[in-house]
Amino acid sequence: MVETIVVLVIAAIFFAIGKVRSDIVALCALISLMLLGILTPEEALSGFSNSVVIMLVGLFVVAGAICQTGLAKMISARIMKFAGTSEIRLFILVILVTAVIGAFVSTGTVALMLPIVVSIASKSKVNESRLLLPLAYACSMGGMLTLIGSPPNLVIQDILTTQGYTPLSFFSFTPIGAVCILVAIIVLLPLSKLLIKKDDSSKARKRKGKSLEELVQEYRLEENLTKYVVGHNSLIKGKTIAELDIHNRYGLTILEVRKESRRRKGIIRNVNQKLAGPRTQLHEHDIIYLSGELEQAERFAKDYLLEPYQTSSNESRESTLDFYDIGIAEILMLPASQFVGRLMKETEFRSKYNINVVGIRRKGEYITEGLASVRLHSGDVLLVQGTWANIMHLGTQENEWVVLGQPLEDAANVTLDYKAPLAAFILVLMVLAMVFDFIPIAPVTAVMIAAVLMVITGCFRNVEAAYKTINWESVVLIAAMMPMSVALEKTGASRLVSSSLVSGLGVYGPYVLLAGIYYTTSLMTVFISNTATSVLMAPIAMSSALELGLSPYAFLLAVAVSATMCFVSPFSTPPNALVMQAGRYRFMDYIKVGLPLQIIMGIAMIFFLPLLFPF
Repeated sequence: MVETIVVLVIAAIFFAIGKVRSDIVALCALISLMLLGILTPEEALSGFSNSVVIMLVGLFVVAGAICQTGLAKMISARIMKFAGTSEIRLFILVILVTAVIGAFVSTGTVALMLPIVVSIASKSKVNESRLLLPLAYACSMGGMLTLIGSPPNLVIQDILTTQGYTPLSFFSFTPIGAVCILVAIIVLLPLSKLLIKKDDSSKARKRKGKSLEELVQEYRLEENLTKYVVGHNSLIKGKTIAELDIHNRYGLTILEVRKESRRRKGIIRNVNQKLAGPRTQLHEHDIIYLSGELEQAERFAKDYLLEPYQTSSNESRESTLDFYDIGIAEILMLPASQFVGRLMKETEFRSKYNINVVGIRRKGEYITEGLASVRLHSGDVLLVQGTWANIMHLGTQENEWVVLGQPLEDAANVTLDYKAPLAAFILVLMVLAMVFDFIPIAPVTAVMIAAVLMVITGCFRNVEAAYKTINWESVVLIAAMMPMSVALEKTGASRLVSSSLVSGLGVYGPYVLLAGIYYTTSLMTVFISNTATSVLMAPIAMSSALELGLSPYAFLLAVAVSATMCFVSPFSTPPNALVMQAGRYRFMDYIKVGLPLQIIMGIAMIFFLPLLFPF
């Protein structure tokens, strides 16, 4: 028992210091317990096959798909419009919207909501520092609305199932989460004023690069953009762009060739983008994006019998550039570049690098027409268009130019918004399957099916993108910490702690024992991750309840709530850490706002949990 406690104390110290990754610390602790003979290899590796861990992997993929399709951002942005200019209404909406999204997409909710909240705070003239920390807290509170909202919820579900108790349903946590949100709104409305910063230095922060929307506006790419469809009787069917000689004859540039298809009444929509190169052959139903004077575009369409592109009811703009497979970026020509002094048509950008040059910025002036006859100068900034892979490949030509901005990040941030309805449909099916339990081995099976559907239906660019959404550090941490409870049970450490709690607090009644478990968990979560804490405390809560002959539900839920609701440290939960830099918070900001909230939340839960789940 002593060896187990020593290993866990050392692990807790390393967790608190934070110098070593938490998953490495957990693995080292696990290996130490194996070397000491406390755990067998089978027991030590049991966490990696646990259904909770498998479910978390699937949830990462589902959450990633919702991010990639822009579904969560679209929904939250629309709901935020109801806030208007009211600061109180905006504050409440930030908490409610974040909590609701966090209930289903615990991973990445803050990352999705943060830019939206900053933007709306700026428009509403509300100090963003007052909103961002409550945003992080709301993400944690949303985790208590559903079974899948927080890892501690899944941990106590596993304990209950293992011990033969009736498992909690998908929405068993919803009343608890609702009370948490209500308490948070009441407490944070006055306390959040302590977070307001006098100097708004956030506006002075410089961005590393321009956004895709800013580049489009800067070069006025959409100013003279028109779209036409190659119809059945069109004269350009089967022709290549080089054969049309459209630039010399009409002064137009084909920026993109796209093919769209819809199935099942618009739920499934596929978009295939092709770069408009000289050898690109045009086919029926292709959509061509023309840049140039409107009169010339209409003359070209009339000459070749092209049909105007008709927008669907859910498209807000008739002419718009989307960057799904094809993107844009700026490159700065270096003095030593071989292309300096040469005409654009002599550079062979398209044939050598498979990219198009669609604009040039030179000494504050923008050149978007007659590019073929423009002679390149040192210091010219070229706006190039191509597939994201080809744009990123330009970064290898360091002697010729410098790629400005972060194309790799831009590509990752581009949302496949045409897949948002499909992602929503899959998400709803997953939730229904988990709620009504009509799929065997639910909710694990439902989550895994949803994750696979997100991949095979194209909600990700590729399978690699889906794998990148999985936070393997969290997965390994949970899988490595789960066998710790086995070690505590085998060595009697868990029984010692529970006996101490029962003997020390149990004599004062179940409410005092519940308070002891709640605040012990809360204290541990300040130094250890909430998942690791719940894994360690859940068996103790179960043993303590059973030793007094009480129902374990309220005690286990106290562990889940307390582990999830840790507000006093920026390092307790990922949401707390994510908003620290954006909100320019200091450690004391978390103490002066988070500590009162955590204490009051604990008092509310100590009295509410037994009402919902009697002793």
